[in-house]
Amino acid sequence: MKRVDRSISLGGSTSILRTALLAVAVFVSYCHAQEESLNPGINDNFKDPDIQTNLERFETESREVYNHRNEIVAALSLEEGMEVADIGAGTGFFSRMMARKVGPTGKVYAVEIAAAFLKHINERAEKEAIENIELVLCDQKSTNLPPESIDLAFACDTYHHFEFPYRTLKSIHRALRPDGVLVIVDFERIEGVSREWILGHVRCGKGTVTDEIEDSGFDLVEEVPMLQENYIVRFKKRG
Repeated sequence: MKRVDRSISLGGSTSILRTALLAVAVFVSYCHAQEESLNPGINDNFKDPDIQTNLERFETESREVYNHRNEIVAALSLEEGMEVADIGAGTGFFSRMMARKVGPTGKVYAVEIAAAFLKHINERAEKEAIENIELVLCDQKSTNLPPESIDLAFACDTYHHFEFPYRTLKSIHRALRPDGVLVIVDFERIEGVSREWILGHVRCGKGTVTDEIEDSGFDLVEEVPMLQENYIVRFKKRG
C-alpha cells in the first residue's frame, strides 16, 4: 500500500481553513458595509428638488452624458418588447428615450428617490403620449423593483449616489431576469486628473465600483469606450 504524505494533507487543510477564514472576514465586511451609509447626505438635495433648476443642470449640452445621450442609448442595444429600468431617472430624458426604443410592448421603470422627479416624468410622458413608463419610488436601500421583472438595469451618474450600494445592488440583482444586464455610467474619479468637484462629490473610482458590483453577483462584460469624463461599463447577472 502506498504511504500517504500527511504533510500534504495537513497543508491542504490549512489552506482550506485560511480560505474559510478569509471568506468569513469578507462576509462580515460585506454585512457591515450594508448597515452603514457609505456617503451620508449625498442625496439631501433630492429630498425636495426644484424641477427647473435640475432641468437646467441635467438637460444641457454642456453635460457630457446629455450631449452623448443618443450614443449611450444606442450602446444599450435595446429591442422591442424589452423591460428595463432607469435607476436614478432624474428628469427622465433617458426614460423617455428608452421607452421609445422598447416600444409599446416593452416597459421602462423610472426609478427615483424623489417623488417630485416622478411627477415631472409622468407629466412629460403624458405630454409626449408615452404610455409605457412605470413610476417606481425607491428608497436608500432598494430600487423596489419586482423580482425578475427586467432585462436590463441602467444607472447613469447615479451609482455614486447609492448610500448602501450592496443593498441596492442586491435589489437590482433580484429584479433582473437570468442573464440580465446592468449598465453603469459614472464619473471617472482619478486623483490629479479629475475635476475638484468630482473628487469631492464622487465616493470612489471605477475600480472600486467594479469590485462592489462583482462582489454583488455580477460579471464584468466590457467597458464601452465613448466618453471622456465618464465611463460606461456593462455587467451580466451571475447565477
